[in-house]
Amino acid sequence: MAFMAVLESDLRALSAEARRRYPAVKDGAEHAIIKLRSLSSPSEIADNEDILRIFLMACEVRTVKLSVIGLSCLQKLISHDAVAPSALKEILSTLKEHAEMTDDTVQLKTLQTILIIFQSHMHPEDEESMAQALGICLRLLESNRSSDSVQNEYDTVSGVAPITRESLTKAGTVGLRLLEDVTALAAGGSATWLRISSVQRSFALDILEFVLSNYVAIFRTLVPYEQVLRHKICSLLMTSLRTNAELEGEAGEAFFRRLLLRSVAHIIRLYSSFLITESEVFLSMLVRVTTLDLPLWHHILVLEILRGFCVEVRTMRVLFQNFDMNPKNTNVVENIVKALARVVSSLQVQETSEESLAAVAGMFSSKAKGIEWILDNDASNAAVLVASEAHAITLAIEGLLGVVFTIATLTDEAVDTGELESPRCESDPPAKLTGKIAFLCYSMVDSLWLTILDTLSLILASSSQSPGSKRTELLADQRDGIILTPKNVQALRTLFNIAHRLHNVLGPSWVLVLETLAALDRTIHSPHATTQEVSTTATRLSRESSGHYSDFNILSSLNSQLFESSALMHVSAVKSLVYALCQLSQQSLPGIAGGFPPTSSQKIGSISFSVERMISILVNNVHRVEPLWDPIVGHFLELAENSNQQLRSIALDALDRSICAVLGSDQLQDRVASGSYPDSQHIKNASVDSRSLERVVISPLRVLYFSAQSFEVRSRSLKILLHVLERHGEKLHDSWQDILELLRSVACGAEKDLITLGFQSLRVIMNDGLSSIPVDCLQVCIDVTGAYSAQQTELNISLTAIGLLWTTTDFIVKGHIRLSSKDSEKEDSGKRVEELNSNKVDNQSSIFNVDEHDKLLISVFSLLQTLGADERPEVRNSAIRTLFQTLGTHGQKLSMSMWEDCLWNYVFPSLDRASHMAATSSRDEWHGKELGTQGGKAVHMLIHHSRNTAQKQWDETLVVVLGGIARLLRSFFPYLRTLSNFWSGWQTLINFVKSSIVNGSKEVALAAINCLQTTILSHSVKGNLPMAYLESVLDVYEHFLLESPSRSDKAIDRVKQEILQGLGELFAQAQQGFDIDMYKQLLEVVDVAIKATLAVDNAAADAGCIPPLQRTMLETLPLLCPSEHLSSMWSLFLQSILKYLPRAPPTSKSIEDAKQTGETDSTQADNWGKRESPNGVMSTSPRLTKDSVESEIVTTSMSGVQCSIFSEKLIPVFVDLFLRAPDSEKYIIYPEVIQALGRCMTTRRDSADGVVWRLAVEGFNRILVTDVIRLSQKDENHPCNSRSARNRIWKEVADVFEIFLVGYCGRALPSNVLSTVALKADISLDMAFLTILGDEILKSQIDAPSDILQRLVSTLDRCASRTCSLPVETVELLPSHCFRFSLACLQKIFILTSFETEVDKWNATRSEVSKIAIMVLLERCEHIFNRFLIDEADLGERPFPSARLEEVVFILEELARLSIHPDTASILPLHPHLKHGITTEGIHDGRAHLLVLHPSLCELVTSR
Repeated sequence: MAFMAVLESDLRALSAEARRRYPAVKDGAEHAIIKLRSLSSPSEIADNEDILRIFLMACEVRTVKLSVIGLSCLQKLISHDAVAPSALKEILSTLKEHAEMTDDTVQLKTLQTILIIFQSHMHPEDEESMAQALGICLRLLESNRSSDSVQNEYDTVSGVAPITRESLTKAGTVGLRLLEDVTALAAGGSATWLRISSVQRSFALDILEFVLSNYVAIFRTLVPYEQVLRHKICSLLMTSLRTNAELEGEAGEAFFRRLLLRSVAHIIRLYSSFLITESEVFLSMLVRVTTLDLPLWHHILVLEILRGFCVEVRTMRVLFQNFDMNPKNTNVVENIVKALARVVSSLQVQETSEESLAAVAGMFSSKAKGIEWILDNDASNAAVLVASEAHAITLAIEGLLGVVFTIATLTDEAVDTGELESPRCESDPPAKLTGKIAFLCYSMVDSLWLTILDTLSLILASSSQSPGSKRTELLADQRDGIILTPKNVQALRTLFNIAHRLHNVLGPSWVLVLETLAALDRTIHSPHATTQEVSTTATRLSRESSGHYSDFNILSSLNSQLFESSALMHVSAVKSLVYALCQLSQQSLPGIAGGFPPTSSQKIGSISFSVERMISILVNNVHRVEPLWDPIVGHFLELAENSNQQLRSIALDALDRSICAVLGSDQLQDRVASGSYPDSQHIKNASVDSRSLERVVISPLRVLYFSAQSFEVRSRSLKILLHVLERHGEKLHDSWQDILELLRSVACGAEKDLITLGFQSLRVIMNDGLSSIPVDCLQVCIDVTGAYSAQQTELNISLTAIGLLWTTTDFIVKGHIRLSSKDSEKEDSGKRVEELNSNKVDNQSSIFNVDEHDKLLISVFSLLQTLGADERPEVRNSAIRTLFQTLGTHGQKLSMSMWEDCLWNYVFPSLDRASHMAATSSRDEWHGKELGTQGGKAVHMLIHHSRNTAQKQWDETLVVVLGGIARLLRSFFPYLRTLSNFWSGWQTLINFVKSSIVNGSKEVALAAINCLQTTILSHSVKGNLPMAYLESVLDVYEHFLLESPSRSDKAIDRVKQEILQGLGELFAQAQQGFDIDMYKQLLEVVDVAIKATLAVDNAAADAGCIPPLQRTMLETLPLLCPSEHLSSMWSLFLQSILKYLPRAPPTSKSIEDAKQTGETDSTQADNWGKRESPNGVMSTSPRLTKDSVESEIVTTSMSGVQCSIFSEKLIPVFVDLFLRAPDSEKYIIYPEVIQALGRCMTTRRDSADGVVWRLAVEGFNRILVTDVIRLSQKDENHPCNSRSARNRIWKEVADVFEIFLVGYCGRALPSNVLSTVALKADISLDMAFLTILGDEILKSQIDAPSDILQRLVSTLDRCASRTCSLPVETVELLPSHCFRFSLACLQKIFILTSFETEVDKWNATRSEVSKIAIMVLLERCEHIFNRFLIDEADLGERPFPSARLEEVVFILEELARLSIHPDTASILPLHPHLKHGITTEGIHDGRAHLLVLHPSLCELVTSR
């Protein structure tokens, strides 16, 4: 364990220290170490004496180091109970010897060991051991005298003095004997029990003083201790306190006298209740000491004791009751006060009285600041003497003031307990004595007060003669300064105390008090005011000078607290105070205007003081404001009419603060709510009741505004009203009528600044105060808002006021119906209509009844309609917007009758009026506001061209009206349809829109279209739109397009764009509502629109850009696709678009006939003919001649169509639409589509760099790739089941391939026509077109007729023959891309002929195509071989053209790889026995075609 380890460590240290000089100690320590290791606990150590013995042996050596180690180890052993109690005597003997050693460390260790013994189990039980231990302690303590040691000794004494009334225990006996020995030692004798001959008397007295102050209960409880206190201790103190003989030795020292006086003070303060006689003797001796000729320090010590008694309320109370109020005893308190008074009076006879008085002032000033007064180190003897005398006088004064404080405290206690009462007013009789405390207070005042007042008066009189001459000269130089002497400061404090304590009995004397306080207020706020510092001597003595601002702060605080405490005064006293303030203010009014500036400033200061204090009284007495309001506010109004501007400002500011204070008080609101007053006679008699008080408080503002002639006063009255509304508007109730009438009067005036101020107040009311306005005042509030809206002075105010009307509407509606959260989240207008129809009004949550609700709303709507005719555009537009916004926001909460009233009295009349004004207003251009002149000419502000006439501004208003109507119809159309005569209103709107679109401005036309469009779109999706409304809208659009086909300007185009967009959106949203007839009507409208877009010339088309109108048309067309129930209209829809490609088909049968027969006339082949190809092969298919194609490109069925631009954009749109069409309708118009795209392709001849032919090729490819397989389906339900119809489609396809491939693909073009990039793109497009034919058409399972297949293969052959058909001289001139295209066509023929078992999917069409292709291929190969041989003969030795060589090589390589199907081989023109051998012997290897070409190949072998 840790203890054993520490003990072993100490033994090792002891062994090491004693190793050389004390071997016996060393051997003993080592033996103890060995012994210690065999022990395991402190109890075993206690049983073994060897461990203790070695430490006692070390102490017996009596060397410092060994003793310290030994004592330390003894302390550890005792602390851990490792020592047997039987060893106590031996240990005490050792400690006694060590106590005689002079080393401080040893003495400290000895004392610590004693204290540990007292606190351990070895605590001495017998008197002898206790005496021996305490004797050791006292010797050690007396030699050291440390405060900590003394405290430990005191604790030891307290520990041996148990409290009991029975016979003393051993501990009690020990404590009593110790007390007797200490008392004997303090008297200079010896301690018999402790066996101590003597110690210093001051040390023993110090112990006694501590015991007396801390163990009062022992002396009060135990009789033996009380006897020792009474007979021995008091006797000792009395003997020591006598000063008859000259004090010698220790008894005459200041330290001893201080301890003695403190002990006496403890006897008087703590034990006077049972030591009456002794206390009386002590007090008499102390008082007597103040009259003896003793050193000044002795007097100061006594005065400190007496001062301590005086400042303690309990001590003074006990002493006065026990002595002064007991006839048998001496009046000791009275004697104390007189003794203190004599000390103060001695100031008059001293030669240094002035310096002493200044020093006293410095001391008090330092204490007031919390600064300790300290004498300078270098002070002279004279200064020390003055300071000591001042200190004595200060103590005496503080003692007297302590008595005053005691009397005041006891008086307050008597008042709190009800034994005394303060007079409520000057007429109350004096209070009667009913208790002990009250009697004590009166007795103390009768006995002591005169003496105290005389002494304090003496001090005040003496202080008036200071400071010295130097200070007087200094003050004389400060001519303009105001100096408050300390006497002034204290006098003011006294005046404040009088006013606080005697406020109820001052009456008319308040004027005198207020005059003084007004002067104080001027002084405090004066920049030159100071407080007089203490004398020069005091300044020299004090550590730092006292500042005057602390005095000013205190006085200012007292000044404010006086009026703040008026709430505690009787109401009559407060009224007296208010009348005195009014009197003081009125006394200062005369002479302000014409007086000298200093005088006027002083008078204004007095008035300001009076006004501020009135406000303070009002603020602190709002709970009983009625009797005070009229005199205070009346005086403010009187000052507001004064000619002096500063006085007016003071009065108006005071009025503002007063009104806000009263209206904002919680007390007033509680009384208004309850309708009752506090139980006060004066208030009960007041003529103003709780409800009219609010109007009385507001009424001064009306008086000021209507009676004042000064603009400043009227303006300030409105500012005050604004402040009131901002701070306390929600608390008002009865004064709203007066406030609103005042604001109406302001609006009717023509003063801009006043109107602005008034409107600020109105905004506060409308934004924050509507909930607090009574219902009967809301109509007035609306009218006042309308007045501000209609005023012509400030435009912004009118606009903002209109916005406030919207706020009012929100409040009215929300106050009428409070929707639940579920209802408030509904956005579907149909559901809101059902709520309206059901008239679900929660009457319980309504603050208005229905009549009030409707009346207020009608008032607002009527006001907004009236403002909608205002001559100012901004105002009328804002009013109209607000009207429609309020209807749109709260329409779901209006009844049916309200809606009918709104439609026929406000909505449609607003439209009629705006339309009429727009039609009849002047079109003359306005000039802006004249800004000045330049060069003799007026310069006007520029006005935007869209607003520079009255007619344009009314057009803007009309746009606003239409927007509002659109919002209403969008939100409430289903509900409005249920109103009576709504259809007539709709017709009126339709007629207006027709007129506006045709004759109105662009803005009006667009707004009119938007009005109809948003209504139709919003409700067509929901199924809430009857067909009649939809037809009426279509009629409007058709009417406009028919009426303005040739009109062309930006405005008309913009309107047309809007109509086109509207048509697309309309059908997209409402297509379920269209039937066949309506859709036909829609297509007629679209047809008219397209003609209108194409008939108008546009600069954008000339610049190569599509005009906006045509772009809109293209964007609209995809939206017009027939829906599922209108699928039969697809062919009509596509036909209507198809005719606007570069040229419509010359003729076509009707769509109805086509649907019946499933085909169209195939005899309309135009001017197709036959001509011989350059290679000798005849074309059997008809095609367009060059002239006819050019005619198709140049001429269209419409005049003025921008074919290149519109066709360019229309082709991909049309292709997309065609592919979206259902099969049943698509194949009806398939031939016409193919033919139209083919004609678009032919534009490549005259416009190789054009976009039209490229888009047509891409569209053609898309159509074939998508539908080529479906053309061959044999399904009976297939829409193109008619054979003739399919043949017609294939004929058109073949025509397109033949015309485009032969005539336009792979042709040579001038080098400057296309760029390299464009040329590559065109080559890729040609190859893609070729791939469609070779891979997608001819290799697929199609049911095209044989002649069609023959034509398609022949087309490939014609393209492949271009290289071999050229003369050998010109073949090198052929561009490479043309040669490559020819080879690609030749390769396609090889592919169509070939057959690979692993790859090819053979079918009937493939077989037939292969048979056709093999014959064409063989013929083409023979032709090329023959041409090669002919050219070789012609060229002779000249080199062969590379193109020819490459072509022959290509053919030979392809022939080598070519493998044909047996079916294909069966038609080869071979000898019959060869055919028989191939078919019967099974030798077929796909090479039979080489037998046909064998002769030609043989000829090639012999060529060079």
